[in-house]
Amino acid sequence: MGHDKNIRSEQSRVDDVIQEINKKEEKLYAKAGGLKQSIVDLRKNFWEDVTVNLEEMDDVIETQASIKQQAELLSERERSHGEIAKELKTLDRLKDSPYFGRIDFTEKPGNEKEQIYIGIASLMDLEEENFLIYDWRAPISSLYYDFPPGEAYFNTINGTISGEISLKRQFIIRQGKINGMFDTGVTIVDSLLQTALGNNASTTMKSIVATIQKEQNKIIRNEHSNLLIVQGVAGSGKTSAVLQRIAYLLYRFRDNLNSDNLLLFSPNPLFSSYIANVLPELGETNISQTTFLNFLRDGIEKNITIESPFEQMEFTLTCKDEAKLKERKQNMYLKSSIEYKSILDEYLGSLETQGVQFKNIKFQNEVLVSKERIYDYFYSLDDTISVPNRIELVSKWLLKELREYQNNEKQKDWVLDQVELLDKEDYLQAYYQNQQVDEDDFSLEEDFLRTEVVKKQFAPMRKRVRKYAFVNTLTTFRNMFTDWGPSQKPANWGTICSLTHENLARKWLTWEDATAYHYFRGKLIGNKEYRSIRHLFIDEAQDYSAFQFAYMKEIFPYTRMTLLGDINQAIYSYASDMNPLVPDLIDENHERITLTKSYRSTKEIVEFTKAYAPDGDIIEPFERSGEPPKIIQLEDRTKLSVTLIENIKTLQEKNFETIAIICKTLEESNQLYQLLHDKIAIRQINEETYSFEKGIVILPVYLAKGIEFDAVIIPDGSPEHYNQESDRTLFYTACTRAMHSLTVIR
Repeated sequence: MGHDKNIRSEQSRVDDVIQEINKKEEKLYAKAGGLKQSIVDLRKNFWEDVTVNLEEMDDVIETQASIKQQAELLSERERSHGEIAKELKTLDRLKDSPYFGRIDFTEKPGNEKEQIYIGIASLMDLEEENFLIYDWRAPISSLYYDFPPGEAYFNTINGTISGEISLKRQFIIRQGKINGMFDTGVTIVDSLLQTALGNNASTTMKSIVATIQKEQNKIIRNEHSNLLIVQGVAGSGKTSAVLQRIAYLLYRFRDNLNSDNLLLFSPNPLFSSYIANVLPELGETNISQTTFLNFLRDGIEKNITIESPFEQMEFTLTCKDEAKLKERKQNMYLKSSIEYKSILDEYLGSLETQGVQFKNIKFQNEVLVSKERIYDYFYSLDDTISVPNRIELVSKWLLKELREYQNNEKQKDWVLDQVELLDKEDYLQAYYQNQQVDEDDFSLEEDFLRTEVVKKQFAPMRKRVRKYAFVNTLTTFRNMFTDWGPSQKPANWGTICSLTHENLARKWLTWEDATAYHYFRGKLIGNKEYRSIRHLFIDEAQDYSAFQFAYMKEIFPYTRMTLLGDINQAIYSYASDMNPLVPDLIDENHERITLTKSYRSTKEIVEFTKAYAPDGDIIEPFERSGEPPKIIQLEDRTKLSVTLIENIKTLQEKNFETIAIICKTLEESNQLYQLLHDKIAIRQINEETYSFEKGIVILPVYLAKGIEFDAVIIPDGSPEHYNQESDRTLFYTACTRAMHSLTVIR
């Protein structure tokens, strides 16, 4: 009876809040309409309201000020209109589900009890006096995530506020109606999590602000760590927590931090689209997201091909030539290490006195400045000047040289032929220029046109010189593996050199060479430092090498980093002992948060999969039961397609909407797709796939990182197929994608 009365009372409050939202919307729509008309009028009459007078210098200055003033007025109105549109969007979301939590808090000593309702955004009453809803990121809202009823405190800018929570209540509100309500003594009641986790997998990740756990809240609200490391088991909500962390930081530091100051490295393009709606759901703009591969591609010459990390993985998993595989693994191991960075630095040091290679500067197949001349000029400069600064001085010298060649070139016959091809505007400009100097001297007009032709012809060359394209970075890098040797040669240096030289000769960078080349190029011609990036977030950090991490610390020197990953899912051969998640590699102050509870999968799936995780003992399942994983012993592999189709149909009958066949390799995925695509509606996912849709998909395990499915089928989970010790993490990763159902065919 008491519960029913409480529900009626709470529903009455929800109705009142929605009524307030409706009134606020009306006021905003009226204001927006007026602003829109004002913007239209301003645009229409822009020039009428500007004083234009260009006769005297004072008048010109006055005209410029008048234009600036009018433009600023228009810009301010447009900005205000944008803010109103954003506010209306937030109100619309609040109307559906105004809040998800309530705490009754009495501040010490003996203040009045305050009812605090928590939702995805703050809402004040019409008089703007009282909070009807507090934003989940507000300091007071941390009480909801961090404490059960009893003594509690929260931190503000002005210090710590202590008191007592006498009630903690949670709601499930949909379309303005309370569908569920729980009073609880723990962080987030199991009933609410059960409801959230029991649903089908979505094609996009959802905001989890209603179900944030205490340990996730520590990640979200961490403000002081320069390096925050989150080691979270599969399905522990680490990616969700880091997205809420981004939203929190944008809210907390909204006066001096915007979405352009944050960058997220995601594991693949599919994952980027999978998480793309979380921040907009929370009323924040999406931050820049890219893969580390695309980030490297942007800083490497376009004529060089880079192997992707997935191609590297595919090679190591499918290569049948043992000698070739061993050679490649030696290459990967060395070039993933800090030792290799020391070797590169030693070589870069040697280039201060000799060895930087240059390219000829040619014009119409004629060498204007030879590479030998550039080399001599470069090494004639004071060797106390750093290499990148000397490159800059060479660039200035070359631009001066080109100006002289340009002046000499304009008297040649070919220039007059090109004059005829000039635009009408160039002729007009030449005519007006001539009129101002000597209207009877047509040689001046011709001189101007010749200058224009030569300037246009030389422009691309000058542009390349400004971009330091005269430096032959690739050949200089390649010479490290032929004409030079480190003072302390690592094991297998000769083999590694011949393999690298061979790859570089065909302008191909292996994945392990890509970061090293990017680093080398930056050190040679000047590093681009990403000073505007204040926070860098690296998802699936266990897939990065020690070298890659050291490199990022160098090019993001003033950036706070959040690394999240799971060493149990370290699927690259160097990852186990050369990874930034490993404490021994971190040589600075950092904070480490470990998430051990898995929420994604049912208890039965977690218990099954933890046996394959290197640190499986620490994994705790969440109390959500389901069917035990299904193991199918298939004696005859020719019946695989029939077995797969039968199991898929059974899963569809259970209303599972996302079903994934997860293979060990792309090769296996391709073969199975050919076997199945004309029998069932199936979609293949590869590294070029940018969107995740419901239905049946087939993909290699390394592209399933971070994504969850209602049901997962492993088409070949036999010990023969996953036969290496390193394959355990691959198998574990594949199995832990399943939320409700896991089938392993052996």
